[in-house]
Amino acid sequence: MGRRLVLSGFLFGCGIAGSVIDLFIFHLLLQWHHFYDLSTTTVALVADGLFHGATWLITVWGLFMFADVRQQISVPWGRWTGSALAGIGVFQLFDGVVFHKILGIHQIRYGVDLLVYDLVWIISAVLLLLIGIVILRRTRAVPLRAPAVRRPWV
Repeated sequence: MGRRLVLSGFLFGCGIAGSVIDLFIFHLLLQWHHFYDLSTTTVALVADGLFHGATWLITVWGLFMFADVRQQISVPWGRWTGSALAGIGVFQLFDGVVFHKILGIHQIRYGVDLLVYDLVWIISAVLLLLIGIVILRRTRAVPLRAPAVRRPWV
């Protein structure tokens, strides 16, 4: 059950990184880039829609898994939070290295010196991943207990 708890937080973190941090902030609010910037605006918007759907699916998957775990154990919130932070860090690191640099399908922003943006993106991703890993290591000995008895609708 401990692995499912960690996986649920990790999936939730990955999904939130893609659907909220990247898509809502960088694609929609700031309009700095799209998921795929190597074609027309129409293609970029379709790619954003597909990316948005996929990352929300990952978020919901993590939440459904979390709901199942929560029925079986009392959630150690520190452990779940650590796995969510690790998920955010992994997603942002993968995005920054693979999509931005290796594949080059988009950059963080256009018309500016990318070095500062890339450094902030990658360093923040690594920091989130490391904080998540530290929390996970510090909470690995936390016992998993049965949930407190809850009476529905009371």
